[in-house]
Amino acid sequence: MATFIRDEVTGEKRKPRLLLADDHAIVLEGMNRLLQTEYDLLPPVSDGQLLVETAERTNPDVIVADISMPILNGIEAARQIKKKGLKAKVVILSMHADIEWASQALAVGALGYVVKQSAAEELIRAINEVLQNKTYITPRVARDKTAVQQSPKSWGTTIAPLTAREREVLQLVAEGRTINGIAAILKVAGRTVVFHKTNIMDKLNLRTTADLTRYAVRHGMISAS
Repeated sequence: MATFIRDEVTGEKRKPRLLLADDHAIVLEGMNRLLQTEYDLLPPVSDGQLLVETAERTNPDVIVADISMPILNGIEAARQIKKKGLKAKVVILSMHADIEWASQALAVGALGYVVKQSAAEELIRAINEVLQNKTYITPRVARDKTAVQQSPKSWGTTIAPLTAREREVLQLVAEGRTINGIAAILKVAGRTVVFHKTNIMDKLNLRTTADLTRYAVRHGMISAS
């Protein structure tokens, strides 16, 4: 049976608008088949920067975002979406069945955390839970939501010294993009990118691009593959 919510403007019942974000076409296709009868699916996006821009433009009720996406990862995209005051409920999809990663998702304002291997069985339930302002954490991670919420939020504590723009630059550097390429994506001058990269290295006490890449992988900003 399809899920309905009441529209804040018209007062009429409608299907929730859902925005999917994943850089793997096969995953998007699978989620589309799973969710299309229950929700009003918006055109999907394949990177975190486009996710933030699309969320601002389309005002979805729920966002389902992969934790590992190019340009801007799902955690950072969720952080920016919440900072902009958007009302969308965020469900993070992840390959990591780990309480620390779920804690990171909650720390930036997501209400749901689903391990990809369990998505077929759990995603609809997770979406319906967050639509009711409830927290859904896949049982493969933790059966006690309180334990997740109270676990050390390493993302917040270790990445906190960086500004939002520095976190963007860090991910793009770790993805192997050039200074000019990063400047084009962020619409800034190349010297500005160099300035941010230097600040990142100073703040994190890192010395090489390889160090930055390892740091980004270790903290879930990009995947190791």
